[in-house]
Amino acid sequence: MNFVASDIKLLITDVDGVLTDGGIFIGPDGMEFKRFSVFDGVGVAIAKAAGLKIAFISARYSSATASRAKELKIDEIYNGSLNKLPVYEKLKIKYNLSDNNIAYIGDDLIDLSVMKKVACPIAVNNAIDIVKEVSIFVTQSSGGDGAFRDAVDWIVNQQGRMEEVYKRMENHVLSS
Repeated sequence: MNFVASDIKLLITDVDGVLTDGGIFIGPDGMEFKRFSVFDGVGVAIAKAAGLKIAFISARYSSATASRAKELKIDEIYNGSLNKLPVYEKLKIKYNLSDNNIAYIGDDLIDLSVMKKVACPIAVNNAIDIVKEVSIFVTQSSGGDGAFRDAVDWIVNQQGRMEEVYKRMENHVLSS
């Protein structure tokens, strides 16, 4: 499969290890906390300004992930989807896309099944070696430290649209 940047319409990302550093804080009452990067939040805004659809697929359910997705206005969140392929296929059908239209950001073994199908598999800097080997781009940042933003910037740059997208974002902020 050949990667053509302009064909990318949907960006799917893993959560733990990509949007977070993979760490989970659990208090004595069972309350869970995760650290998300503000840089990745800006990455979501850039992706939306570029017209990319975004989906989060997490293998484990987390209310912290659900809260972050709600804050970022992510409509496609699959929280607790250990087998990511059925969700991937559902998204393809829902948006009438092919493998050539999708990028996926991952870090570990559970992401490989989807990464091997998409036109644009992306690994975070601290991903395991086999994930990096199947990827066409490895982010400079590690998971939880702006890796999602790195991936979005790279895709939009590959599309030759960064200046246009930044202007769109600037105009939106000025008109708000």
